[in-house]
Amino acid sequence: MYERYAGLIFDMDGTILDTEPTHRKAWREVLGRYGMRFDEQAMVALNGSPTWRIAQAIIESHEADLDPHHLAREKTDAVKAMLLDSVTPLPLIDVVKAWHGRRPMSVGTRSESSVAEALLAHLGLRHYFAAVVAADHVKQHKPAPDTFLLCAERMGVAPERCVVFEDADFGLQAAAAAGMDAVDVRLL
Repeated sequence: MYERYAGLIFDMDGTILDTEPTHRKAWREVLGRYGMRFDEQAMVALNGSPTWRIAQAIIESHEADLDPHHLAREKTDAVKAMLLDSVTPLPLIDVVKAWHGRRPMSVGTRSESSVAEALLAHLGLRHYFAAVVAADHVKQHKPAPDTFLLCAERMGVAPERCVVFEDADFGLQAAAAAGMDAVDVRLL
């Protein structure tokens, strides 16, 4: 099915790894320290955004006087403390395993590189990917194409010869902006 592509790019959170429940738990824990909560629907709308951008939206909705980068770091630290014990691969990991060695593959994620690398290594999945491009590797995040363009570059594959697997609207927009085909895994 994916033979016409020279490279496969996978989003991580919600696409190949079931990290979303842990991310929500970490947000609840961190925001609770400040007497804040997040709106579940607003959070879903921000899927694919870097943590600091989500923090900024939460701060704005509460009209709080907090630094979004500081709040994002707190949330990332909370996630790191929880993730290794709670995250499992999603069924799409079978596609990764089936195409390993047949096409170069990479991960393009909104997570910080320390979180992404730790998770993939802990689950024994890191060796499947030629590159992991994370939020701290690019200046423009999804829906900008930068994450996926850097994935293609690091795999040595022309963007138009790549397919992206995504579970978020921002990621699908980023793939289109990069000139790549995309698979909306929510429809699989």
